[in-house]
Amino acid sequence: MKDYPAPPPGAAANVLHPRCPSRQVLGMLTSRWGALILVALAGRTLRFSQLRRELGDVSERMLAQTLQGLEAHGMVRRVAHEVVPPHVDYSLTEIGEEAAGLVRGLAGWVERRLPEILATRCVPASVSDNTSG
Repeated sequence: MKDYPAPPPGAAANVLHPRCPSRQVLGMLTSRWGALILVALAGRTLRFSQLRRELGDVSERMLAQTLQGLEAHGMVRRVAHEVVPPHVDYSLTEIGEEAAGLVRGLAGWVERRLPEILATRCVPASVSDNTSG
């Protein structure tokens, strides 16, 4: 792997630069569980177990790790209530809501275009590419 220099301090963010911190944020937001958590929490507050049910097939460990990452990046707000049994609420911060709107837009596009995507996925590239003739 090529060793790239870190961007100079104060340089503009550039996700195409291999060492720019914006890549970490983009990676978190577009990861499988990161994106789905943003969509699930958009405009509402859920407990851990509610969020896990909403997502369906995520493990407790993966959900906890992803929530911690989103919280560390300022996207998710975690509120622990001092009750027995413990009760923790998760919601999106203002910046998390903004990111969720963008991710929801991409998810909506995927949902709308899914039939076409699935149809072309089954066609071998040599058949669907008519530029060689």
